[in-house]
Amino acid sequence: METTFPQTTKKPVSLLVIVVVALAVLAGVLGSLYAYETVQNNNQLASMQSKITTLQGEEKAMIQLEDANGTYPGTNFFTNSSSSINAETIYNYANESVVTVEGIQSANGSEIEQVLGSGFVVIYSNSYYIVTNYHVVDGDTDISVIFSDGNAYSAQVVGYDPYSDLAVLNMTAPSSEYHPLSIVTSSTLVVGQPVLAIGNPYGLSGSETSGIISQLGRTISESAAGDYAIANLIQISTPINPGNSGGPLFNSYGEVVGITTAIVSGSQGLGFAIPSDTILQELPYLITTGTYDLHPYLGIETVDMSYDLAKAIGANVTYGVLVESVVSGGPAANAGIRAGTNTVTVDGTQYTSGGDIIVSINGTRIVNGDALSSWLEEYALPNEHVEVGIIRSGTPMTIQVTLGTRPPA
Repeated sequence: METTFPQTTKKPVSLLVIVVVALAVLAGVLGSLYAYETVQNNNQLASMQSKITTLQGEEKAMIQLEDANGTYPGTNFFTNSSSSINAETIYNYANESVVTVEGIQSANGSEIEQVLGSGFVVIYSNSYYIVTNYHVVDGDTDISVIFSDGNAYSAQVVGYDPYSDLAVLNMTAPSSEYHPLSIVTSSTLVVGQPVLAIGNPYGLSGSETSGIISQLGRTISESAAGDYAIANLIQISTPINPGNSGGPLFNSYGEVVGITTAIVSGSQGLGFAIPSDTILQELPYLITTGTYDLHPYLGIETVDMSYDLAKAIGANVTYGVLVESVVSGGPAANAGIRAGTNTVTVDGTQYTSGGDIIVSINGTRIVNGDALSSWLEEYALPNEHVEVGIIRSGTPMTIQVTLGTRPPA
């Protein structure tokens, strides 16, 4: 039997079929190329990310090296991720940076007495220095610095500023003695923020206390500053005592935000610290020139306004400062700011009345003398022009004043 197969009719291949087949082949090739490119791109991206991570690490290392060698004081050895103070950790890290400053003064022309304070190590332009209070070393002879390990070295005053109660010392000591602290801006401080102090109260070296920031922008007067205001201070509840002067005030990251400087006699937990912004601003001048003479000067004496004082003098504002006197030839006098000529007694205190009442500077409301002094120290420099808002006989006025420079203390 003969086997037969169905017969297939041969027809010409259409153009459409050829196109479809060609497209399918092309799609396969493109898909392979895309997959290859994707793998290559992913590999390149991973390589780039690795390089970026490496560069970021190198940049961080360079920044740390710049800080350690750098143009600004301090080396950041410690960062605490907690928002609260770890007093033990900060102490272990910072205590070896805090020193005792000793000096000898003559009292009453013949008596000799020992002066005791605190200080701490900073680095500036690859050199080590001790920062302390001016009043700790004012008039001292035979100044010495004692490190936490007990080693002591003779020290010299490099520069000082009575108006900020700052002084900088140097000495010859092995580099192993120096453990510089990091100084950061105080502009971000807020009331209620925890702070910690290390110093040498009554000679009890390496004592640590803690508290909070009670207020900002305080002003005190000190005889070493010629009774001019030391302005823009930090008020703290951290217990400090004689011997703490010049010691560091830390935030919760172990960074210096101030220098403990004064207490109110007989008070409990009422102390003051110089803000770190003042240190950062003045330190290069004190080290390189020995002085800082950029304190602005108005040349006025004032008292704070109050409700009772306003009522007694017939003023229409209860805030600001009343100008009692102006310095002849000073910036305020030259600009036409007027002092009082009359007197009035309020609650047993006598005031000179009739002068201008300063209520603003450059549009910033001036509530009292603390606000006036703090604004000038923080925002103004000698020879700058400022717009002083006053109330004169009940009428608001603005007077332009060219600020001067404070005379030597």
